[in-house]
Amino acid sequence: MWQTAAIRASLLAFSLISGSALAQAASTGSGQAWPAKPISLIVPFPAGGTTDVLARAVGQELSKSLGQPVVVESKPGAGATLGADYVAKARADGHTLLMGAVHHTIATSVYKKLPYDFQKDLLPVTTVALVPNVLVVNPGVPAKSVSELLALAKASPGKLTYGSNGNGTGQHLIGAQFEGMGGVQMLHVPYKGSGPLTTDLLGGQITMSFDTITPVLPHIKAGKLRALAITTGKRSTALPDVPTLDEAGLKGFNLGTWFGVLAPAGTPREIVTRLNTELVKIIQSPDFRKRMEDIGAEPIGNTPEQMAKQIRDDTDRFAKLVKDAKVTIE
Repeated sequence: MWQTAAIRASLLAFSLISGSALAQAASTGSGQAWPAKPISLIVPFPAGGTTDVLARAVGQELSKSLGQPVVVESKPGAGATLGADYVAKARADGHTLLMGAVHHTIATSVYKKLPYDFQKDLLPVTTVALVPNVLVVNPGVPAKSVSELLALAKASPGKLTYGSNGNGTGQHLIGAQFEGMGGVQMLHVPYKGSGPLTTDLLGGQITMSFDTITPVLPHIKAGKLRALAITTGKRSTALPDVPTLDEAGLKGFNLGTWFGVLAPAGTPREIVTRLNTELVKIIQSPDFRKRMEDIGAEPIGNTPEQMAKQIRDDTDRFAKLVKDAKVTIE
């Protein structure tokens, strides 16, 4: 009898262990522990912009903590939606991630039809950083303040140009909001990312941009670009002498850009939790915070639930702004 009981106990223990192993295998999509291979971190813009800079900073540290290479890949186009679509359709095993941004919450309202649903097809992991945008002009532009720039724009309707990272991106909407609040008409020139945008701005092919502070900060400090205002509600620690647009006369103007990591919907919860734990540890480290301070970014590192709420709130907020500015793309 006792032998039969012992055998039954052994079989029960084996069953429990096997069940646990199968659950673990199912959670990663294979019998291997995650990560089982290099991780692709998709940047939906060309190299050189803020998204790319943040992705490389995060990827470098994440590869150390996970023990696998984190490869940053650029998949630009269509206002950052091509990269998002690629990740949304990727295998949900934790090996393909997106460095998303506020642009994706705007695209939901700007594009009449997207091949993915940003809130349903992608899982938030954590917000990496908030980066203020800055209104900059080429030094050849005879305007040293926002009021002087508005006067120039009013004197020549539709002649001044502003560049953005693409149709439907944060920079595009900030420019449209600037036009509406300033009572001016300007020409929007979309680019595929900050790299080509900054090149043309430095060369004088366009008048201004409302890009994030990171790619233009070195040129501002070198005197190659002139900063007129910060687009967020408070001044940037990287440019403390530059006023906000609110201070410059456009009362209530408060738009910035956040960047964060997302995974395909269906990615096992334990992988998302592990990713969040490792990323928050990186983001809150003194070295990373100093690195962010140097490029004018404010490190965040929140929970998946907090990032999901941020996405919902911004999607609703920008839907109204898009409607008011009449920004639509086929």
